[in-house]
Amino acid sequence: VQLQASGGGMVEAGGSLRLSCAASGFTLDYYAIGWFRQAPGKEREWVSCISSSDGSTYYTDSVKGRFTISMDNAKLTVYLQMNSLKPEDTAVYYCAADDGRYCLGPYDYWGQGTLVTVSS
Repeated sequence: VQLQASGGGMVEAGGSLRLSCAASGFTLDYYAIGWFRQAPGKEREWVSCISSSDGSTYYTDSVKGRFTISMDNAKLTVYLQMNSLKPEDTAVYYCAADDGRYCLGPYDYWGQGTLVTVSS
């Protein structure tokens, strides 16, 4: 089971980025995929999750209405569309897989991070 996160970069406040989490070694049908982030000097924070059971999505309050998580089973990829980015969204973003399917954790498999930098 491997996860590969990509799509990070530098953007101005108000801009958009789309992160991708590509899975290999397993299908997404039996996993929930979550996104986490860790800002400099802060603890890792859960951001969003999508459940493979019914496609339910969940977001932390600070990104609701701005971020959208989606899953493409055929491409074995989960996306995090991030709009209206703010400087406080600056962090290393990680994707992780939960084999419980329902976004309840724990997350057993982690990808490497991708850095998102939002300038003011």
